[in-house]
Amino acid sequence: MRSSWPLLVLVLRKERTLAALNQAEWDLLIRQAKRSQLAAKIYYRAESENLLTSLSHGVLRHLQSAKVQADKQYRDFLWEIDCLKKAFSQAVSGAILLKGAAYAAGEFPPYKGRLFSDIDILVPFEFIPAIEQQLLIHGWVSAKQDAYDQKYYRQWMHEIPPLTHIKRGSVIDLHHNILPRTATACPDADLLIKSAVPLTGVNSNLQVLSPLDRVIHSATHLFYEGELEHGLRDLVDLDALISAFDEQERLQLVDRAFMLGLQKPVYYGMRYLQLILNAQGLTEALGKMTNAGPVISGVWLMDALFLRALMPDHLSCEDKWTPMARWMLYIRSHYLRMPLHLLFPHLLRKVWMRLLGKDRH
Repeated sequence: MRSSWPLLVLVLRKERTLAALNQAEWDLLIRQAKRSQLAAKIYYRAESENLLTSLSHGVLRHLQSAKVQADKQYRDFLWEIDCLKKAFSQAVSGAILLKGAAYAAGEFPPYKGRLFSDIDILVPFEFIPAIEQQLLIHGWVSAKQDAYDQKYYRQWMHEIPPLTHIKRGSVIDLHHNILPRTATACPDADLLIKSAVPLTGVNSNLQVLSPLDRVIHSATHLFYEGELEHGLRDLVDLDALISAFDEQERLQLVDRAFMLGLQKPVYYGMRYLQLILNAQGLTEALGKMTNAGPVISGVWLMDALFLRALMPDHLSCEDKWTPMARWMLYIRSHYLRMPLHLLFPHLLRKVWMRLLGKDRH
């Protein structure tokens, strides 16, 4: 357990109030929040607490700028999703919106003040070629032309290479699962697809994961991810999703996680929601997951890593072990995704390409 938390985390834990911050603390909070992509969330927090009129001009300007940026990305994202509806109007299969795309289209709890980037969608594996062709007709083309990258994505991963729109520059990540095929915990995608639900009030071929599966995917993405610069933002997303559940739904979440074989990331999600964000109401659900986490010595190690790596990516939030923790979790993420006989050559190639200045992914 950490002996102290960064200011942003104290605010998220509601152990420090915005109203009590002095000018120097506001300066630090904004810096940490921007690095975590949470500055617009702080704006809406201040608005809900009727503090906007009492903020200094400089603080208010930074928060308003973050809100304007988030609002613009949200509107742009909705436009891209509307274009996606047209692309799928005659497709052989519908699509399931994932993560930010689902939050935006469904106005699910994490969407307000959230920054958006790529559009993630899930389709049945057998329809990937036909849907890729349909997206090509509407202007999205493969951004990875290197033969190794094409093979890496199509043979081993849970998605094809990213598709970028030739005019607008929007990026689609076309998934057929939520974890790579080489991952030991790769779930049965049919279970996710069969439980998907339509977007309320939307007449299109677009769906979203069920509420339980949205939480499971959020946790899986976070705790299988190797680059955690925005890990705190993703943990805030997870908190918003799971906070909408009552106690019975949280217990159902545990059962669903075991059914999909994804109990470990859900365990970590609940654990670090409690430890970092001081989330309430998870004790009984965590109690059902006693055997989902690592052994006691492993818990100590994972806490030492995640309680550092999930902090804002800002110098004020780091200690001397933070870079090592992030590096170890980066290696861990690759180990969880690929067997060693594939992992070592892949990592060696990434290092070589980075030295040549050709690896930007």
